Amino acid sequence: MTTEQNVRHFQDELEQLKARLLAMGGLAEDRVRTAMRGLTEGDQAALDRVITGDDAINQLHVEIDDRCVKLLALHQPMAIDLRAIVSAVKINNDLERVGDLAVNIAEAAARYMTHVPVKPLIDIPRMAVIAQEMLRDALDAYVRRDLSMAGNVLNRDDEVDALKTLVFKELLGYMQRDKTTVAASLDLILISRHLERIGDHATNVAEDVIFMVSARDVRHQVEESKF
Repeated sequence: MTTEQNVRHFQDELEQLKARLLAMGGLAEDRVRTAMRGLTEGDQAALDRVITGDDAINQLHVEIDDRCVKLLALHQPMAIDLRAIVSAVKINNDLERVGDLAVNIAEAAARYMTHVPVKPLIDIPRMAVIAQEMLRDALDAYVRRDLSMAGNVLNRDDEVDALKTLVFKELLGYMQRDKTTVAASLDLILISRHLERIGDHATNVAEDVIFMVSARDVRHQVEESKF
């Protein structure tokens, strides 16, 4: 194989890796969406599908790691291509964790459905929407190598954190006023925590994009003005 052919083959493999990461991101996002639909619509079948349907994400997790190892071993990439593969390994792990968190949400939602509803579900679904948007935008930023889009994801993390704090304070008030709401309230608090963690994983992906494109590590020094 000539040098030109080798370069073309490497770029093709890199594009396939991006496509598989997007596929995994789509699966992870769909699981979160399905878990939340199960919660808001009282759909136990939807929750069961999430709880028992982890195989597809697990298989992709292994496949993507394998692709990354082969790209590193066979092509020995440099500079931005090397950072793209290293970032893909980290993003792959974040997406697998999002899938696990979707299972956690579904399990907590299934428990919640056995209790009398505590409150209208408004803030928690809003958290889910924002977290999913963050994840989708972070993956788009990876594919496009878009620093601005990655920065916008980082800047949205505070929205999710603020909603989690609001949910916690409200549910704490319910529990203090009525002890019979404790179990159900704790399940909703857990769900809000899982959604916050999904936002954190989306933030991790965005940070990896910034590292990949600019070689800057912003994990502990994010400043909105930079983006």
